[in-house]
Amino acid sequence: MPRYKLTIEYDGTPFMGWQRQAHGPSVQQALEEAVLGFSGEDVTSQAAGRTDAGVHARGQVAHIDLTREWDPFRVAEAINHHLKPDPVIIIDCQQVEETFEARFSATARHYEFLILNRRARPALEANRVWQVPQPLDAGAMHEAAQTILGKHDFTTFRAAQCQAKSPIKTLDRLDVSREGEMVVIRASAQSFLHNQVRSLAGSLKLVGEGKWPIAEMRAALDAADRTRCGTVAPPDGLYLIRVDYP
Repeated sequence: MPRYKLTIEYDGTPFMGWQRQAHGPSVQQALEEAVLGFSGEDVTSQAAGRTDAGVHARGQVAHIDLTREWDPFRVAEAINHHLKPDPVIIIDCQQVEETFEARFSATARHYEFLILNRRARPALEANRVWQVPQPLDAGAMHEAAQTILGKHDFTTFRAAQCQAKSPIKTLDRLDVSREGEMVVIRASAQSFLHNQVRSLAGSLKLVGEGKWPIAEMRAALDAADRTRCGTVAPPDGLYLIRVDYP
């Protein structure tokens, strides 16, 4: 069966997350219904990352199998037509080998978390940033972030309901920078635990506010204790930016 790799952009605000849910709409459901609409085929899509409710994507990757071989450009155009008016769009489509797996073939995932650091609430960026009115020291946040790079037990920064078999992950990048009113956190790893990026963002915010010393970030990590994590940041500011493959 021909397999297609889809690169997808979406606004996660109206969805319960990527994965199909019994209690609300999902990105996966919107995509699979759009494929049914143009091809007449019921498909099950697999994504590189199961983003949570309210989380956005600029470069989510999924794959689907179709019984008929289509031109990839036509596949993207047809799916996009049937996705309207949902805020989901296929930005690239490629036919790939049947051994390609959107989830298991991935070598790295890259996320951004956007903090709007000003007193005024967002108008244009509502539901797409985390507004923090207190001044943040992005330099201190970045310094704290560098203390937890590498392979560690990330239990502290893991959701209680995380289903990963092990809390051991290798964090390749965790950078914090200020871009005007925006404080941007960029995280890269082969894979992440459930809520890991949002947990890291919430703890780094405490460093930026001066409520945590820089050393507390590593101390919290080493404790391997969920109660040592700062408040988990809301999903609004989180974006899956890119997924890398061999």
